Amino acid sequence: MHDLPSNVICLPQTNQLEALLTIIRDKNTNRGDFIFYSNRIIRLLVEEGLNHLPVVEKAIVTPTSTKYEGVGFKGKICGVSIMRAGESMEQGLRDCCRSVRIGKILIQRDEETALPKLYYSKLPPDIDDRYVLLLDPMLATGGSAIKAIEVLLSHGVKENKILFLNLVAAPEGIEAVTKKYTELKIVTASVDKGLNDKKYIIPGLGDFGDRYFTLP
Repeated sequence: MHDLPSNVICLPQTNQLEALLTIIRDKNTNRGDFIFYSNRIIRLLVEEGLNHLPVVEKAIVTPTSTKYEGVGFKGKICGVSIMRAGESMEQGLRDCCRSVRIGKILIQRDEETALPKLYYSKLPPDIDDRYVLLLDPMLATGGSAIKAIEVLLSHGVKENKILFLNLVAAPEGIEAVTKKYTELKIVTASVDKGLNDKKYIIPGLGDFGDRYFTLP
């Protein structure tokens, strides 16, 4: 396991999670199984992300007319998916957070400069007043993530209110994001060995968007 910055949370590497990751990494896994087991990991990521949202004390009365001193989430949340692969994580968030609002950001590489460029964004109008769960399955170089975070910050989102959820992260991407943004949190299911000369995550799992949305 890599030494991770304090604002990076890696899910406990349980037998269950290792088995799920093995299935989705396998090039022979069919699309139906890839979707099903990816969704299970996404659900684990969302649940862990919610654990890092602040809460306030909340007293309620149970059906036995007994007072219970519990907690409630502090503030509103929303999801923002980095298209298109990030859209695969939207349902997992909806499964955990009823009627949650979800925005979208489209970032692609500029062929002339090779730098990430914003092509489209649609965000909740009150996003500056929300905690944001930023969704993208893969964190490779960190270029797209950094651009998406810039978009959120430009819309008034506070850095310490951003949680970036992903299934597989490369150390290079983690370093790039956390070096630039020290107050946000990254929640990942796996930290892989690194990037190859084509900037693909190794061992990785291939193109997540293709495997989730299009390949048979």
